[in-house]
Amino acid sequence: MKFLAVFGTRPEAVKIAPIIKTLQRESSVETRLCVTGQHRELLDAALDFFSLRPDFDLQVMAPEQALNALLAKLIERLDPVLVREQPDRVIVQGDTTTALAAALAAFHRGIPVAHVEAGLRTYRGGQPFPEEYNRRAIGLTADLHFAPTRAARDNLLTERLGGEVFVTGNSGIDSLDLVLARLDGDPVFRAGIDAALPPIRADRREILVTAHRRESLGAPFAAICAALATLGERPDVGILFPLHPHPVLRAAAETALRGLPNVHLLPPLGLPHFVRLMKRARLILTDSGGVQEEAVALGKSLLVLRDATERPEGVEAGAALRVGTDPARILHAAEHMLAAPPAPEVRSHLYGDGRAAERITAALLGRPVDEFARDWPRIESMRRIG
Repeated sequence: MKFLAVFGTRPEAVKIAPIIKTLQRESSVETRLCVTGQHRELLDAALDFFSLRPDFDLQVMAPEQALNALLAKLIERLDPVLVREQPDRVIVQGDTTTALAAALAAFHRGIPVAHVEAGLRTYRGGQPFPEEYNRRAIGLTADLHFAPTRAARDNLLTERLGGEVFVTGNSGIDSLDLVLARLDGDPVFRAGIDAALPPIRADRREILVTAHRRESLGAPFAAICAALATLGERPDVGILFPLHPHPVLRAAAETALRGLPNVHLLPPLGLPHFVRLMKRARLILTDSGGVQEEAVALGKSLLVLRDATERPEGVEAGAALRVGTDPARILHAAEHMLAAPPAPEVRSHLYGDGRAAERITAALLGRPVDEFARDWPRIESMRRIG
């Protein structure tokens, strides 16, 4: 049996890598990797960490490329790969333009599609943009839907899509566990990671920030930066903000925050570097879906910088608070959390238990699947912040 896994970004690579590694241990399976090359340095670093090498590199990225041009180029360059390889199934992950293009190209060729991280929804067409549309469109082409949670499964069942739905947990948690094991088990590796990061200061509590959503371009991102600038005036905090490669976001962050003594604007970080910062952080602010999952898994205090999230489980459980991009709301919530005694950081299994790749591989090969089903108690203290 031959599978073709198609992905383009670091988050896709991080979440599909454990599945590829598990499939590679199957003697009856051939797994081919096709990358499209977005944010190439970050993608290559993630592949290196997992010791993966692509079989095809479509090299589609160009400066300031519009989404329509990207989608057209992706389908055009993917089609010859599908014709040449004739895979039994194409595997896509998440909600990117790459995932949409690969699913559509495979559908046009009559090749079955498996969708990893299926069923996440806000049911708001532009939030996140264009990911909400992409994920729903991929669902129309796939016949295997790997839902990370029961809520995601319920979305898929309500939409009456064809094919089979399996609740697997999120494979991003599999990757998080692999990174943590490497950091804990390899002191030399961990020391090298620490040497590349800003040193820890005992007199400051670290706040880790990520913000990159396309729908936040302009005034919403400026509002986030305004809140960070005010928060950074506190002498007892240090803000660590790895910047996304998007040139507009990068320029806006540097204009608003460059030179502030307690705000550290960092280059894009490799996966183990970022996990290390998450472990260090007293508080995490993010608009990233994957970081929402990872922060909750690590038991971190978390503010979601979005008006809607397709990962509602953390908010509903009280493990995260959705604050949007309003500076006053961000500051109020952050200051409340900083004033409270730090809660014990207990690993949770709200989004996965580290066995997603195992379940997905079983489903791909037609074996019985022991589905993921895990609840987590509500944390009322987080829910009371208003």
